[in-house]
Amino acid sequence: MAGRRKFIKLAGATGIAGLSGLAGCTGGGGDGDGTTESPDTEDDGGDGTTAADTTESGPSMTFGGDNTVDFGISPSVPQEDLEVQYSPLEDHIGSYLRENYDVPSGLEVEGTIGSNYSAIIQSLGQGTLDIAETGPFAAGLGVMTENAEIILQRYGYGGWTYKSIIAVPNDSDIESLSDLSGKTVAFSDRLSTSGALYPLFSMSSEGDLDVGELPEGNGSQAEFDARFAGGHVQSYTLLEQGQVDAAAMGGFVRDTKTGPSPDEWQDVATTLHEDEGLPRAPIVVSPELSEEAKEAIQTAFLEGPDSIYYGADGEEGTDDDLWFGDVREAGREEYQSVIDVAEELDIGTDIFDQ
Repeated sequence: MAGRRKFIKLAGATGIAGLSGLAGCTGGGGDGDGTTESPDTEDDGGDGTTAADTTESGPSMTFGGDNTVDFGISPSVPQEDLEVQYSPLEDHIGSYLRENYDVPSGLEVEGTIGSNYSAIIQSLGQGTLDIAETGPFAAGLGVMTENAEIILQRYGYGGWTYKSIIAVPNDSDIESLSDLSGKTVAFSDRLSTSGALYPLFSMSSEGDLDVGELPEGNGSQAEFDARFAGGHVQSYTLLEQGQVDAAAMGGFVRDTKTGPSPDEWQDVATTLHEDEGLPRAPIVVSPELSEEAKEAIQTAFLEGPDSIYYGADGEEGTDDDLWFGDVREAGREEYQSVIDVAEELDIGTDIFDQ
């Protein structure tokens, strides 16, 4: 695969295309503005007057030039669940910022669903999103192209790391990765770590398959037919419906109730290949934000109560819980292994145009 495109800084813009607002998924504005008072006096210019005497100071911290913290949500779980899952978290971030920082009066947090990871990352780079939850691979590309900065790592399903799997139907005669030659394989999303990046790397390095330009391009040069399902559960669904010979996805689809129950999975699928130790998905921010704003968002997460992960009903262990239940500080170092795999595949920024 020599001669593949190398990383370059993203050029061009897609704006907020591919994103849709979440009605009702915003933090309450509240009656107070949560701002702090400016100092009573400032150094004067020699004439006895100060800036405070002649002008009214505005908030010291703004987000995207408006009164809204725009929160991008990636299509990693069924979209109908996102509003009830994320609303308490968004409410907390909004109230925390209003109570602890000098922010615009009535600051709110508004969730926005991305049609894919690419739309999320590009919008962060342009400053039309301020913060986002996304996958490790997408975040890694965002860092390398200066479109995003990683501030947090999430904890979910019992660990800070997770698995990537490739599954086949129970009655399949496919026994090894090399047997996928000439077959139809479903992948979750072009920028999915567990649903595309690691499966493709394993198919190439361990299965000795030609993956062509994937996950970029149309896959015409690959030794198999690739289908991008648009999500992890969707990838499993294509396998369940008999539309593909194999499907790549995060291991949580098999091991939790995110998609089928574990019992339902066993009735349908067999794990062909598994990669372990992938760092769980990060929280990222726009590089357009001030350092103070980035730190404020990070702190809002770190100091949030457990209830922000319990969903709209406020009860732990119910269907509207978020998939993650904790966060810790993180940066590029925690995701370097993902970036290394992307570099091994020589993935370039053309992937953002797919």
